[in-house]
Amino acid sequence: MNAGRSARIAIDEERVIGRISPLLFGGFIEHMGRCVYRGIFDPGSALADEHGLRIDVVAALRELNPRIIRYPGGNFLSGYHWRDGVGPVAQRPRRRELAWQSIETNHFGTHEFITLCRMLGAEPMLGVNLGTGTIEEAGAYVEYCNAPAGTLEADRRVANGAPEPFGVRYWCLGNEMDGPWQIGHMDATAYAVKAREAAKLMKWHDPSIRLTLCGSSSSHMPTYPEWDRIALEICWEYVDYLSLHFYAGNRDDDTDSYLALARQFEDHLDALAGTLRYVKAKLRSRHDVYLSWDEWNVWYKDQTMQGGWQEAPHLIEEVYNLEDALVVAQWLNVFLRRCDVLKMACLAQLVNVIAPILTRPDGILRQSIFYPFALFSRYASGDSLDLLVQAPTYATRMFGEQPLIDAAASYDAGQGKGAIFIVHRGRTEPLTLDLEWQGRAPYRVASIYQVSGSDPKAANTFDTPDVIGIRPLPGAPVVDGRFRLQVPPLSLTVAVVER
Repeated sequence: MNAGRSARIAIDEERVIGRISPLLFGGFIEHMGRCVYRGIFDPGSALADEHGLRIDVVAALRELNPRIIRYPGGNFLSGYHWRDGVGPVAQRPRRRELAWQSIETNHFGTHEFITLCRMLGAEPMLGVNLGTGTIEEAGAYVEYCNAPAGTLEADRRVANGAPEPFGVRYWCLGNEMDGPWQIGHMDATAYAVKAREAAKLMKWHDPSIRLTLCGSSSSHMPTYPEWDRIALEICWEYVDYLSLHFYAGNRDDDTDSYLALARQFEDHLDALAGTLRYVKAKLRSRHDVYLSWDEWNVWYKDQTMQGGWQEAPHLIEEVYNLEDALVVAQWLNVFLRRCDVLKMACLAQLVNVIAPILTRPDGILRQSIFYPFALFSRYASGDSLDLLVQAPTYATRMFGEQPLIDAAASYDAGQGKGAIFIVHRGRTEPLTLDLEWQGRAPYRVASIYQVSGSDPKAANTFDTPDVIGIRPLPGAPVVDGRFRLQVPPLSLTVAVVER
């Protein structure tokens, strides 16, 4: 590590990267493991409400405040037929679910999902099955959800207890169709042709909907980013977003490199942003397509993905530690820094399955990654600012020298408030950090919140649930455009400013 224990962040509220979409703070729930059943939805639980939803889980989700929720998958989507999940519960079919080799009861479906979204104030994002499904089925799903009464599928919705349309605006055209593991896997051209024809039917039913095209399921795929280019060239005028997926991990136990993964996340976005610009120019189009990172999280410890034909088996229930939380925080920083092209993102998943919330029959546990997401969702709004960060560097095996500080900032003129999000990647020494405003400065730092610890492997458990959490600190006035604070190693610090 280089000598020096001080750093500087210069902030100018006129240096705007772009508007921060609230949909960057979204989540994902899939019919996998215990995410839905015995997680969000557990009618037999003493903690369930009249809808069968766990009240403690819903309360914790309100703290996270996801603005959009993607459903029902995931790999599950490519074998799912939406009509199985509507109508009287007792008449819904039990099926062998092939993606995760589990038994699907279909007791939770579209209506139950819409109820959850409305309780949370979140936009619903529904996926259509382009694996075993047809383009007719995709169009019919839009009709079921969004058409007024008077036609077959809309009247089916009315008969099932929803006289008014659901008004679902956001839809996904399949899931990870580039992956050989996917039910109904296709090459890029075959997928794009099917996606284009499904998109036409769906938008004929409701021209106001916004569609997400499947991009590469990882930047490590051999077809990346060629898959993305081909799919975009065929579907450009019919879609509004291109998806990207990635799961981060520290399999080599290389904490220094792991804590610098923001570099990789940014490179991923840069490559796809360039692909968007190329395709738009090639097609001479005036239409814009943006990015949707609709699956992202840390996942590398629990690889249990076969359900043994059980209902709600325990699958990939990752235990998250401090270093995982700091990677999540940096991912969110990257979202702010690239909000000019990235407009949606969904943390995968929300409950039990690689999730910030774990359940057991008598309660829940907030894992370490819960806290950075909650802080960003609460305080990042308005415009994202282009910061000047000057900090000592440290050596990494994967990325060479990297700065000890990773930062992003927001300013919401309407609220007269802003926030600076600061991750200290170092593991041993605190840094003295000077925040310096160029031009107009805020009146004060109203509050400071920190997520930190001395052990990167520290994690919350049901027995010790508060090892990692949010520590509030007092604010103070900004004097002559400057504010100094101490940031501990292995920490996320959020400084909330106001005028």
